[in-house]
Amino acid sequence: MSLRDQVPHYLLDRNQVSSTVLYTALFSLVFIVVSVPFSGHAWFGLGASETFYYTLAFVLTAALLVILSRVLMFRCRRLAGFTLLGYVIWIIVEILAVALLYTVFTCEGARHGILGASARSPWAVFEAALVYSAVCLGFPFTFCSLQAALRDKDNTIRLMNYGNVVSDRPAAPYPEKRITLFDNNGVMKFSISSDNLYFIESDDNYIKVWYMDSSGEMKQYMLRCRLKTVEDSFADSELVRCHRKYIVNIRKVSILKSAKDGYRIDFGIESVEPIPISKTYEQAVLARFNSR
Repeated sequence: MSLRDQVPHYLLDRNQVSSTVLYTALFSLVFIVVSVPFSGHAWFGLGASETFYYTLAFVLTAALLVILSRVLMFRCRRLAGFTLLGYVIWIIVEILAVALLYTVFTCEGARHGILGASARSPWAVFEAALVYSAVCLGFPFTFCSLQAALRDKDNTIRLMNYGNVVSDRPAAPYPEKRITLFDNNGVMKFSISSDNLYFIESDDNYIKVWYMDSSGEMKQYMLRCRLKTVEDSFADSELVRCHRKYIVNIRKVSILKSAKDGYRIDFGIESVEPIPISKTYEQAVLARFNSR
C-alpha cells in the first residue's frame, strides 16, 4: 500500500474512530500514572490539590482536542484527496498540538505559581512533551489501526469462502455460484444464489442486498458490512462496483441508459429505479457489460 492511496475505509469507520479515541484516553491515563513517579520533569499531580485540578484541566482539554480532531477527520473521510499520507500527517499534527498544549499549560502554571518556578525554557518543555505525546497518541493509533486491518482482512477471507455452505437444498445438476455475506463480526448472515442477486446498496456502515425471491418479488436484506469488503472479496465475480453506493450483478443488467449526468443501469424491473454509474467506474462497467 502506497502513501498516495486513499485512506483504507476501516481506519475511518465510525466505530473505529470512537474506539481509537477511547483506547487512547485509557492508555494515556495509565501511562501518566505509571510514568510520573519516574519523571523529573512532569508536573502531573494526584490527590486533592491545586496541581491535581490543573492536571485534570489539561487532560480534559487534550481529550477534547483529540475528539474534535477525530470528528473532523471522520467528516473529511469522503474527500477525494484524503490519502494515507494525509492521514499520517493528521496524526503527527495532533501529536504536535497536544505537545504545544502541554507547553502552554506548563508555562502558564509556572507563571501563576500553580506549578512552582521552572528553570526550563518553553522549547525544552515542548521537546519533553513531544516524547510523551508521541507515546500517548502514536502507540494507541498504531495498535488500533493494525487491529482494524487484521479484522478487515479476516472479514474479507470469510466472505471469499462462499462455496462451503451447508444446505438442505438438493444438489444442482450444475455448479451453483452462491454469494455468502458475513457481518463485521465474522458471523454468516446471508447466502443466496448469484442468479437471484441483483445489486448491493451501501447505507453508511450497513449494506442492503437486493434480490428476487422464489415468487419473483424483489426484496432486500440488510446487514452490518462494508461495501468495500464485498467489492474486494468478489473482485473476479459478476459483482461489479458502479458507484460509491452500489455494486451490481452485471449479468442482471438489462439496459445501460445514457443520461445528461452519465450512464444509468436498468434491470428492466418496474419496482427498481435505475442505478447511476459514476465517472470513476464508468469505463470498467462498460467493458464488463460489453464482454458478457
